[in-house]
Amino acid sequence: MLGGEPQSREELIDELRAAQGNGLLAADTLAMIEGALRVTDLRVSDVMVPRAQMVSMALDASFDELLATVNESGHSRFPVHGEDRDEIVGILLAKDLLKVVASHAQDQFALGPLLRPAVLIPESKRLNLLLTEFRANRNHMAIVVDEYGGVAGLITIEDVLEEIVGDIDDEHDADDVVVEHIQDQGEGWRVSALTPIADFNERFGSDFSDEDYDTIGGLVTATAGYVPEAGETIRIGEFSFQVTQADDRRVHLFHCLKTGE
Repeated sequence: MLGGEPQSREELIDELRAAQGNGLLAADTLAMIEGALRVTDLRVSDVMVPRAQMVSMALDASFDELLATVNESGHSRFPVHGEDRDEIVGILLAKDLLKVVASHAQDQFALGPLLRPAVLIPESKRLNLLLTEFRANRNHMAIVVDEYGGVAGLITIEDVLEEIVGDIDDEHDADDVVVEHIQDQGEGWRVSALTPIADFNERFGSDFSDEDYDTIGGLVTATAGYVPEAGETIRIGEFSFQVTQADDRRVHLFHCLKTGE
C-alpha cells in the first residue's frame, strides 16, 4: 500500500492519505488511524472535562438528591466528594444506586458502602498510556488532579476513544443542540468564557494566540493574573472583557466590546 518507507509521521500520514485518495483506504478508516496517531501526542489536560463542568455528588446527600442527579444528568458514573470538593472519596455507579431502589432499601440507605475506588491521575498523563491503563484495570473514569493535588477535572474512557473514532453520541446527546458561545447584544457581545479562541478570532478577525490557552476565559484570566470578579474589566488589545458572571474558581461570562464600536 505504501509507495516507500516514510521517514517521519508526516510522511506516513501523507502516504496514508494518498492511499485513501486511490481508494485503498476508506475515509473513516483513515480518520481513525490519524486519531490513533494523534492520541500519542495528547495529554489528559487536552480532553478532560474541567472541574466546573463536572457532575459530582456529596457524600452526605440524601437518597432522593442522588437519584435526582442521576435522572437529570443521564450519566452512569459520578465522583463523590466530602465537605471539600477536592476530597474525592469514591465513584458511584448509577446501577448500584438503582439496586437500592429494586431492593426497596431506601430507609437503610448509606452511600459509603456503594462507592468504588477513585483513580487519580495527573493532568500531564499521556492519553495513550491512560487508555492502556483503562483497559488493563477495567476502569471507565479517572479524576484529574493538578500540581497542588486539587481536582482539575475528570476523564472517561469515552473521552479518549472519541479522540480516535470521533464523537460517540448516546441517547442523552441532543442532536439539535447548538451552543452559542457569542451572542450579539446590540451594544457589544455576550461571550462565554468557554468560547474557543479560534472561534473568537474567526468571528472578530482578531489574532489571539491559542498556543497556551484554548478558551477566552483562560486567556483573560491569564492576562489578569488572577480570577477576576464580576464587574471587573480586562483589556486585551482592542477588546475589553467585562466579567458578568464568575465564581471563586473561574469566569463564566463576559460582556465584550471592541474599540471604536
